[in-house]
Amino acid sequence: MADSTTTATPSVLDPKGSPAVLCFSTKHSVPCYSFGSPVSSSGEVVFNTGMVGYPEALTDPSYRGQILVLTYPLIGNYGVPDMNVTDDHGLPKYFESRRIHIAGLVVSSYSWDHSHWAAMKSLGEWLHEHGIPGVCGVDTRALTKGIREEGSVLGAIHMGRSVPQSLTFDDPNKRNLVAEVSTKDIVTYGEDNSPTIIAYDCGMKYNIIRYFVTQHKVRLVVVPYSYDLEANAANIQWEGLFLSNGPGDPTMVPETIASVKYALTVGRPIFGICLGNQLLALSAGAKTYKMKYGNRGMNQPCIDLRTGRCYITPQNHGFAVDAESLPTGWKPLFLNANDFTNEGVVHTSYPYFSAQFHPEASGGPCDTAFLFDRFVGHVRKEPQPMQLLSPHTYEQRIIKKVLLVGSGGLSIGQAGEFDYSGSQCIKALKEEGIEVVLINPNIATVQTSQEKGDVSADKVYFLPIRASIVHEIIQKERPDGIIVSMGGQTALNVGIELYNKGILKAENVKVLGTQIPVIEATEDREIFSEKLKEIGETIALSYPARNIPEALEAAKKIGYPVLVRAAFALGGLGSGFASNDAEMTDLASKAFSSSSQILIDQDLRGWKELEYEVVRDASDNCITVCNMENFDPLGIHTGDSIVVAPSQTLTNREYFMLRRAAIKVVRHLGIVGECNIQYALNPRNEQYCIIEVNARLSRSSALASKATGYPLAYVATKLSLGKDLVNIRNSITKTTTACFEPSLDYCVLKMPRWDLKKFQRVSKKLGSSMLSVGEVMAIGRTFEEVIQKACRMVNPALHGLGGKDSNLIDVNDDLETQLRSATDTRLFAVQSALEEGYGVDKIHDLTKIDKWFLRRLHNIKLMREECLTHGESLFKTEGAAERMRSLKMAGFSDLQIGSYINVDPLTVRAWRKELGVIPCVKQIDTLAAEFPAMTNYLYMTYNGLEDDVESHSISLPNASNSSREKFSNRTESMVFRERAISINEEKERVKTKKEQGVMVLGCGAYCIGSSVEFDWCAVSCVRQLRRDGFKSVIVNYNPETVSTDYDESDRLYFEELSLERVLDIYEREGVCGVVVSVGGQIPNNLAGPLASAGVTILGTAAKDIERAEDRQQFSDMLDTLKLKQPAWSVLRSNDEALIFADKVGYPVLVRPSFVLSGAAMRVASTKDQLRRFLDMAAEVSADKPVVVTKFILEAKEIEFDAIATGGQILNYAIGEHLENAGVHSGDATVVLPAQKLYVNTIRQVKRYSSVIAKALKITGPFNIQFMAKGNDVQVIECNLRASRTVPFVSKTLNCNFINLATRAMVGLNPVPYRISLLDIEYVCVKAPMFSFTRLRGADPTLGVEMSSTGEVACFGNDSHEAFLQALLATGFKLPNRTRNILLSIASDVYRKEFTDAAHIFSKLGYNLFGTPGTATHYASKEGLSITTVTKPKDEDDDGTDAEPSTLKVIKEGKIDLFINISEGTNVREEISSGYITRRAAVDFDVSLITNMNCAIKFAECLEKNMQVFTAKHIGEFYKLPTIGWRK
Repeated sequence: MADSTTTATPSVLDPKGSPAVLCFSTKHSVPCYSFGSPVSSSGEVVFNTGMVGYPEALTDPSYRGQILVLTYPLIGNYGVPDMNVTDDHGLPKYFESRRIHIAGLVVSSYSWDHSHWAAMKSLGEWLHEHGIPGVCGVDTRALTKGIREEGSVLGAIHMGRSVPQSLTFDDPNKRNLVAEVSTKDIVTYGEDNSPTIIAYDCGMKYNIIRYFVTQHKVRLVVVPYSYDLEANAANIQWEGLFLSNGPGDPTMVPETIASVKYALTVGRPIFGICLGNQLLALSAGAKTYKMKYGNRGMNQPCIDLRTGRCYITPQNHGFAVDAESLPTGWKPLFLNANDFTNEGVVHTSYPYFSAQFHPEASGGPCDTAFLFDRFVGHVRKEPQPMQLLSPHTYEQRIIKKVLLVGSGGLSIGQAGEFDYSGSQCIKALKEEGIEVVLINPNIATVQTSQEKGDVSADKVYFLPIRASIVHEIIQKERPDGIIVSMGGQTALNVGIELYNKGILKAENVKVLGTQIPVIEATEDREIFSEKLKEIGETIALSYPARNIPEALEAAKKIGYPVLVRAAFALGGLGSGFASNDAEMTDLASKAFSSSSQILIDQDLRGWKELEYEVVRDASDNCITVCNMENFDPLGIHTGDSIVVAPSQTLTNREYFMLRRAAIKVVRHLGIVGECNIQYALNPRNEQYCIIEVNARLSRSSALASKATGYPLAYVATKLSLGKDLVNIRNSITKTTTACFEPSLDYCVLKMPRWDLKKFQRVSKKLGSSMLSVGEVMAIGRTFEEVIQKACRMVNPALHGLGGKDSNLIDVNDDLETQLRSATDTRLFAVQSALEEGYGVDKIHDLTKIDKWFLRRLHNIKLMREECLTHGESLFKTEGAAERMRSLKMAGFSDLQIGSYINVDPLTVRAWRKELGVIPCVKQIDTLAAEFPAMTNYLYMTYNGLEDDVESHSISLPNASNSSREKFSNRTESMVFRERAISINEEKERVKTKKEQGVMVLGCGAYCIGSSVEFDWCAVSCVRQLRRDGFKSVIVNYNPETVSTDYDESDRLYFEELSLERVLDIYEREGVCGVVVSVGGQIPNNLAGPLASAGVTILGTAAKDIERAEDRQQFSDMLDTLKLKQPAWSVLRSNDEALIFADKVGYPVLVRPSFVLSGAAMRVASTKDQLRRFLDMAAEVSADKPVVVTKFILEAKEIEFDAIATGGQILNYAIGEHLENAGVHSGDATVVLPAQKLYVNTIRQVKRYSSVIAKALKITGPFNIQFMAKGNDVQVIECNLRASRTVPFVSKTLNCNFINLATRAMVGLNPVPYRISLLDIEYVCVKAPMFSFTRLRGADPTLGVEMSSTGEVACFGNDSHEAFLQALLATGFKLPNRTRNILLSIASDVYRKEFTDAAHIFSKLGYNLFGTPGTATHYASKEGLSITTVTKPKDEDDDGTDAEPSTLKVIKEGKIDLFINISEGTNVREEISSGYITRRAAVDFDVSLITNMNCAIKFAECLEKNMQVFTAKHIGEFYKLPTIGWRK
C-alpha cells in the first residue's frame, strides 16, 4: 500500500491515553496506554476474574503492592462513587478502605465515559488522585493465561514506550505488607453494643466492620496487627477474637501469630477470614505455602465438609494452608471444589474456625455470611444448630424411562431454543442409561432425529401436544418420570393440566425437576405475589382479574397507564399497555380469549430491565449462571430487546443485591433445576421489583448457555434426576465442578430479528408482547464491536451500525417521533440522530436508553465521520496500523470502511493484512482463562494479540482488481476460480482432507423462511463428517441452535456469516473446503464471493449455484434444455414488464433473485399492483435480476427433493401441496408420499429433474418446485441447497438425505438408499405454523410470500389421519365447544366447490352461520339450514341484535371455526370486511381456515371420524409391512 511515513494530525481513531509499557521480570513487555496517574510503579502481577466491583477491589488492602489485572474487558463503565459518602460508622459507604492499595491497574478496554447515578468521577480521575497508574489496551486474557501457566510474576508499569535498562521490580512478598495496612491505633465501633470482640486488623475490609456492628450488634474493638493480646495493655475485656484478611505472606507477622497462640489457650471463640485463616492454622502448628497464582475473584466454589453443600465465594489470596500439616484436633472445614485447596479449618472441640474466603464479600456474593452468625452465636454462648447432610441426598427415585414433552412447531415466543434445550435434555438422560420417549410434532428439529450412533430419543411421537394425547402415551409407555420444563409454555401447560386432573398421580408418573405447584405459584400472579411477600420481596403493583369489570377496577387502583398481561401465556401473548378504560376493555377482551386470568401491572417503563439465570439442586446448592441487561428500558418484551451479558451498568452493590434476591426467591419457591428471574431496577437509585420468574427453561436460557458456555438444559436435566451440582463436571474445562458461576472475559450481545415487513398493516411498535422471529448473538471484547457484529448478523445487507446508511429509517417521518416510539428500527433512528448532531442527553430523554450505551454508539458515529472526512489518507500516513486497528476493534467491517472511504472491501482487506491488523481467535471457557478449556468454543476479535488455539493457516491469493470490482458491483456473472482435480488425485487426498477438515456454514438468524430445518441440516452434515473421520468446523451465530452447541463440532466459531469473517476463519483453519448448501440462503449466497477469493466450495460449483439462483440465467437454461416453464421476462424497465403482462395476461408473478422465503415476491392482478411490486422487488434484489412470469391459476404444486453427485441423482422424494399454486411452499400443507399425482406427472417431474441435475452438475442437496395442471408440468424454481423440506423427507422415509449429500460433497462415493415411494404404507403431512396472534393487524391469509414461522408433521395410515393430526398440532381447535361454524366464501364458483363439505358439516350436526351471499347460496340452492350474519363495515360494526355482524358473533364467543375463502392471490391493501373478520378470529382465538382444499379436507376428516386414533411412535410406522425396499 501507499507510504505510511507521512505525519498525520491527531484522529479520533488514534488510541486514547498516553503511551506506556507493561514490563515483566521475565524480560517480556507489552505496549499499552495510560488512563490513570502518569507514574511508574512495580509489584506482583495478579488477576481477578470478577466482572463488577472495581472500586471495592482497588481499596481492598489484601491487594497491597500488587499490579491487578482485571479479566473482564470493559472497565470503568459505572465510574466511581463519592468517597465522602459515609455509613453510620463514618466509614466510606462504597469502599473497603480510605485509599487505593494496588500498585497499578491493567485492563483490556477502559470506558472513558461512565454512566451511573452514584458516580462522582471516572475511574481514571480517581486513580490520578491517588497516584496509581492504570493502563489499557492489553490482551488481558493472554496475560491471565500466562500467569496461569507460569505462576505469579513481578511486573512494572512504565510511562513511555521505551523500557529502561535498569528497570527494577519490587517484590511485595518480601515486605511486611500487613504492617503497611494495619491500623496504628485501637478503634472501637458500636460502643454501646455487646458482646465485645477484638478484631486484629491485618488489612481489614470495612464491610467486615459493618457486618459485625450493624448486622450483629457487637462491640468491635479493632487493634493493630502487633497488639500483644497476652499483655493486653489496653485492658480490653473481650469475649471473642476475630482475625481479619490482609496482604502478603502470613509468616511475616509473628506478633499476630503469638497473640493467637495465646488466645488458643484461653478457649474463647476465634474466627478468621482469608489471611486470618492462615494465621489461625499457623498458630495451631500447621504450615502455609505460596500458591502458583492464588485465588482472586468472586466465583470460587467451596464445599462445606460438614454438609457437602457448595457455596460461591469471593477470594483474594496468594497463600494457602497445607491441610496435610494440620495437627491433631484440627480438621479442614471447607474445600475448594475446583483446585481442591484448603478453604478453612476448624477445631474439633473448641469454637475455633476460619475461612479462606470472604463471607462478607464486597465485592462478591455473601452466600457464606452465616459464618458470622455462627461465630457471634458462639461468642454469645447461644446453642448453635447442627449442620447435617440433607436426607434428600439419598432419596433418589430410580428412573428408567422418561417422557419428554417438546414444544411443537416454532412460533413467535417459542422457537428453536427449545430444540436446543430438548436435545441437551436427551443427551443428559441417555448418559444416565434412561430410556427416552419424546412427543414433539416438529419434524424439522434435531431432537426428533433418531440416527444410528447418535444420542437420540428411543421413541418419538409426532403427535399434537395435548393433555389427552400425552395421557394416552403415558398409558402405553408407562414412564417413571415426565419432563415438562424443556418444551416452553406448551409443555408446561400440558404438565399443569395432567397434574391438576390427577392423571400423573394415578399413573404413578413423577414430574422431574421443579414441581407443578411451584410452577403454578410462578404463573399465577396472586400466588406469586403472596409468596414474595413471605420473604420480603415485592413485584410491581399488580392485580389479577377474571373479567372485564375486575380489570377496570384493578386499573383504577393502580392508575393509568397499566400493563395488561394474560396469565399462563408465552412471550407476553395477549399483553399490551392501556392508557384508558377503552384501551383496557379492548386489550382485556383479547387477553381473555387465551387465558382465564389476566394481570394488570404497574407501568414501570423507563426502568432498567435485568435478568438472572438461576440453577438450584435438591441439596439446596444454588448459583446464578448469567445476568443480562436490556439495552432498551422496561416496557419492551425482553424477546424484542437488545440484551447484553453480563450487565454493563450495574455496580457491585446492585449486581449482588439482585443476585441475592434471586437466590432467596428460588430457594423459597423450591425450584429444582433452572429458572429465569426478571427485574425492574430504578435507574436513579437501588429500588427494584421482581417482574416474573419462569420456572422452566426459557428463551433466555439458551442465550445464557451460549453466552457463558454453561449448558443449562443439560445440567437442569441432571439435577431433575436428583444429582447435585458439585458432582456434575464443567462441560468446558472437564476438570472443575458445575457448581460455579461463570466469569466472562468478553461481552455478549443478543439482537432480535423481526420480519414485520412481510405483513401488511402490522404495527411495528414494540411493547410487552413479543414480535421477533429469531435472534443473533455476537461475542467480542468491546460493546461497539458486538453491536456492529450483531447488526450484520441480523441483516446481512447491513455493513454495520449506521443511521441513514442502513436505509431502514423513514426519512419522511419525524426523527424524534421515531426515537420516542420503540420499533424494530429504533436502534438505527438513534444512530441517525447521533449522526445528525443530537446529543446523548437529548436521545436519553427521548428513549430512556442508558447513557453508557448511547455513548458507545456515539463513538461509532465519531469514527464513521473520521473515515468520511479523511478517506483513504487515514491509512497512508503515520499511525495507519493503529487507526485501522481502532476501527476493527470497534467492530467496523472491511465493507463498511470501504464504503466510507470509497475503496472496495477486498482492497481494505489487503491493506489491513499488510498493516498486520488481523483478528485473533479466543475461547469461551466459562472461567476467564483461570483454568484450561478442553473444548474449542471460539470467536474472533481484534481486541487481543494472541490466539487461544493452534491455527493451521493458509494464505489465499489476493483477489484481482477485476474480481474486486465485480464483488463490489455485481451486475454480470462473477469470476470463479476453477479447481480441477482428477478422481485419482481426489482419492489420494482423502486422508489429507480429513485432517484438514471441512467448514460448514450454518443458517444464521431464524426468520420466516429460514428456521430450525436448516439447523437440522447443518447438524446432520457435521455429524456425518465426524462419523467419516473429518475434522469439522462450524460457523454460526444463532444461540437457539443445536449446531452452536460446542459438543457438535471439533471447532465452533460463533461468528458472522460474512465474506470477510468466513475468509478469516478459512485462512486460519486451513480446511479443505466449505459446505454452503446446508444452511439456507445466507451461506448459499456466499458461494460466489468465496469462490472468487479462492475458497474451495464443496459440492455444486459456485458458478452453477449462481445459474440456479439468478432468475434470468435459470430461465435461459430451461429454455435451452426445452423444459417447460411459465412465460417469463427479465425486468429491464417497468414499461417492458407492463407490456409483457399485457401480452401474457394477468395475473403475473414478480420474482427477485437470491432471496429467501419469497421476499418481495408478489402476484400482480393489475397494472398499478405490478408497478408497485416491481419497485419492491428491485429494492430487495438490489443488483440481481428481477423476473416477471405468468401466474397460472388452479395448478397443483409439487416438491422434488433430491441428492445428486456429479449431476446424477442418487435419491429423491416427491411431495405434493394440498393447496394450489399461489401459496408459498413454506406455507403449504405438504403430503408425502404424494397421493394424487398422475403417473405421467411423476415421470415428467423425474425426467425434468434429471435433466436439470445434469445441466447444473449438481453434487449435494437440491430442491425443485414444479406446477402441474392436468398432465402439463412446468418448472417454477430450483434451489441448489438443502430445502426446508429435507428433514421432513428424511424422517418420513427414514433415510437421512443430508448424510448422503455430505458424503457426496466430500467425495466419498455415497451409496444410494433403497427407496420405493409407491411401497410406503403410511403418509406424512407437514402443516405450517403461523404466529398471526402476535402480529397485531396482520391479515391471516396466504400468498406467494411466506408468512409461517414454523411447521409440524404427523403420520397416519392415510392422508386424512395425518392431515388432521398435523392441523391439531399447529394449535387448531376442533369446533366442539359451541359447534358453530361461520362460512364466508367469495364466489359461486368457490361455493359450489365447497358444497359437499358444507353438507358434511350439516350432517354431523354443526350449526352453520354465513355472510349474506354465502348464506343465501347454501340456503336457497342447497337447502341447508344456515344463519345469516352481516359483514362489518368497520372494526366497530357489531351490526344489530336482530342481524349481528360476523365481528359480534366472534367477539361474543359464539363461533368455533371460521372458514373464509376469498378471491384473488394477494392480500388486498384496503381494509375489507373479510380482513376485519379474519383478524377478529385470530384475536379472539377462533380457529380459522382460509384455503379451499384445506377446508374440504378438514370436513372429510370429521366425516371419517379421524379425531379418534391410536397414538403410534414413528418406529411403528417404519415397521409397517412393505415390499422389499428396506435397507
